[in-house]
Amino acid sequence: MNGSRRNTLMAGGLAAVIVGMVGMSFAAIPLYRLFCAATGFGGTPSIGPAAAPGGNGQTIRVRFNADTNPALPWKFAPDQKEVSLNLGEQQVAFYHATNEAAHPVTGMALYNVTPEKVGKYFHKTACFCFNKQSLAAHQGMEFPVSFWVDPAIRQDPSTSDVQVITLSYTFFRSLEDAAETGALAKAGPHVGPLSARAAERPDAN
Repeated sequence: MNGSRRNTLMAGGLAAVIVGMVGMSFAAIPLYRLFCAATGFGGTPSIGPAAAPGGNGQTIRVRFNADTNPALPWKFAPDQKEVSLNLGEQQVAFYHATNEAAHPVTGMALYNVTPEKVGKYFHKTACFCFNKQSLAAHQGMEFPVSFWVDPAIRQDPSTSDVQVITLSYTFFRSLEDAAETGALAKAGPHVGPLSARAAERPDAN
């Protein structure tokens, strides 16, 4: 093999490696999210079509947390700070957001649960995450989330002592903003539509 042909083959091989590495980098976040959703790793709630089995008489508390990335001029908070629910029983909770800017602004929410070890037992069946939400100037909107906690959490020695789960949502202006903070890699995926109550809040200016 002459030197020119060898150099051509080496260049082609190097190009293939670079293309493969670029492809893997783009696939890394979606694959990580699928792994988290299947295993509950990193506090990612379990996602799937499984229906709530019904209450078993045991209860657990779920706290609701809300954060807003500084780039998004919204006020965002849960309607309730905490609920007590029966294990295995479906629950619906609401968050609300108000656009404090004098012009329309679009945001997108990500979520997670803590402690991280309960992720596989926290089942979200519908929410507003990963959908672009657009609010007009000073408009307010309520966003529902539907979930249930698997009774198996009490049979697992590593989670049997957990009495409180915190469900956290963070609104970002874009997925790019979320990726820069590292939040995107740990976020659970969207699980289907649940219509938001899109009425103007009474306190909107």
